[in-house]
Amino acid sequence: MSDANTPDTPKGDDARDQLVELAEQFYDQFADGSVPKMTLPTRSKSNIEYDDDSDVWVYGDRTSTRSANSVRGARKLLKSIYTIDFLAQQLDEDRSSTLRELYYLSESWDEEEAQFNDQSESDKLVEDLEIVSGVKREDFHMRPEESGAKVMGPLRIREQTNRGDREIHCQDDVGQGGYQIPNNPDTIEFLDCDAEFVMCVETGGMRDRLVENGFDDEYDCLVVHLGGQPARATRRLTKRLHDELGLPITVFTDGDPWSYRIFGSVSYGSIKSAHLSEYLATPEAQFVGIRPQDIVDYDLPTDPLSDSDVNALESELEDPRFQSDFWTEQIELQLDIDKKAEQQALASRGLDFVTDTYLPERLDEMNVI
Repeated sequence: MSDANTPDTPKGDDARDQLVELAEQFYDQFADGSVPKMTLPTRSKSNIEYDDDSDVWVYGDRTSTRSANSVRGARKLLKSIYTIDFLAQQLDEDRSSTLRELYYLSESWDEEEAQFNDQSESDKLVEDLEIVSGVKREDFHMRPEESGAKVMGPLRIREQTNRGDREIHCQDDVGQGGYQIPNNPDTIEFLDCDAEFVMCVETGGMRDRLVENGFDDEYDCLVVHLGGQPARATRRLTKRLHDELGLPITVFTDGDPWSYRIFGSVSYGSIKSAHLSEYLATPEAQFVGIRPQDIVDYDLPTDPLSDSDVNALESELEDPRFQSDFWTEQIELQLDIDKKAEQQALASRGLDFVTDTYLPERLDEMNVI
């Protein structure tokens, strides 16, 4: 049973102040006769460092400068100013918008040079503003399209919404689909929790199998559907469940290099969001997914590794996130057997095998249950 826990979230006024301060820096540069510029960490793989103390990805010391001394740089700063103005107005009005909407909204801006060429450009600019302002996009009231990630299990929460607070039990008050994770999980207050651990599941099919078989009920487990590469909101909620409620985090994925990276993003963070690793990553997370050794031991149905799979596995042998005896042994085995397998391959031993045998044995070995 958890104590009530109220998240400490920045207020809209604080986020707006940070944006205005950033715009004022450009104005002051103009006033001083300087060419306006914005400095931020170089966002490339070569400038990503693995921090051994926190076990997460962080940006290194290299920086890049966006300067108005070139046409290209001036356009980027112009787009930054227009975006800052839009976000500040949005916060003034206590409204929100999606990243997709920002891209389309720019088409209505009076200065054509400020309009975005595609959504990837506007997405990256919002990330830049996060880095230089020290404020998360969620506090700008910016959200992605719905990720569809859900939670099912013995947890009672209070959620803040624009229609008032509401209390929800993530088993008793939801259907088979579970409780949908909001864009900003810091608006959730944990009230009561009878869960013993969290299981993050890569695929919807396996998530449904666990819920249908009552795995969440029998083992007092919170089943979190990752929906493939997990959204920031999913990773943030997972980290809060660990840090604030003390719940062990396990990650159940397919047995291929891309799924191992899903585990890596939950546990160690991702290169794209390295500026938020300490906010999103849970280094204590444990992998319970399909291992290459499982393919051998259970004689699972498989597919051959593609060339891109092989390249990814070889890259992971050099990846700081996978520098352990366990991962080295498993990746080398997979390269040797030249096979990969999905979670659903466990159904070859019966629909109940995963919940009656595979997961209980694996979790017991890991001292989770």
